[in-house]
Amino acid sequence: MKFFVFLVLLGLHSAAAVTHSLKYFFTASSQVPNFPEFVMVGMLDDVQINHYDSNTMRLEPKQDWMNRVTEDDPQHWEWHTARTVDNHQLFKGYIETLKHRFNQTGGGHIFQWVIGCEWDDETGDVNGFRLVGFDGEDFLSWDVKTNTWIAPKQQAVITKNSWNNDKAQLAYYKYILTQEFPDLLKKYLNYGRSSLMRTGRIT
Repeated sequence: MKFFVFLVLLGLHSAAAVTHSLKYFFTASSQVPNFPEFVMVGMLDDVQINHYDSNTMRLEPKQDWMNRVTEDDPQHWEWHTARTVDNHQLFKGYIETLKHRFNQTGGGHIFQWVIGCEWDDETGDVNGFRLVGFDGEDFLSWDVKTNTWIAPKQQAVITKNSWNNDKAQLAYYKYILTQEFPDLLKKYLNYGRSSLMRTGRIT
């Protein structure tokens, strides 16, 4: 259950820190009763800012100030909803692949993906991260310094090699996590700073 421990640790954030974070938690499931097939939750400095699930098929803001993003980007919710729907279909495929790889074609299964970045507003340093889990265990993690995937178990080696050989995808994700996400993080901080400061979450 190291993967879930890691998720908890990601959630711990000192109120006195000057490091801000933007994280997205994706959970895809197969044959899990009373749980949506796909859920995405966005967190800014550990405050939930949006939510999507396969029952509603809509990405929705969870803070009033998040509605302000459409002032600068009228298509913000539509574009991000479409992107999330694409991930839903992609992750369904991942579950099917991993079920066969682990020889577990029956029963309930959970595939999780955590992606995000941290930004130090004093030094300007940015750190991106990606972590993949399957059925509560670490499956793959991404090393931002080498821009490569790391496999903690044998069943992940095939995927690791495939993804590490896809140089275009590696470059794309590195751009997302070192450019696009930090820009989005700063944009959301701008909208929510006064509200988040009242909760003591932003310094």
